[in-house]
Amino acid sequence: MDGKNRKDIKPGLRVHITQKQDQRTGKLTGGIVKDILTKSPFHSRGIKVRLTTGEVGRVQEIGGTSPTEKSDD
Repeated sequence: MDGKNRKDIKPGLRVHITQKQDQRTGKLTGGIVKDILTKSPFHSRGIKVRLTTGEVGRVQEIGGTSPTEKSDD
């Protein structure tokens, strides 16, 4: 899944996001979703989320659902 549909993203889900400062390079940051920030059901560049680490970005990839995994950075 690509993270463009809000219905596919839930708190506790493992995802990879692109933060604002990494948009040009495409660098992905892994983590667990804490909050879903995008209100609309679809966003063409990815649903914006806040990770448990406090980082904010748009979901590019949806991974596993284990809340015990740590951030990749």
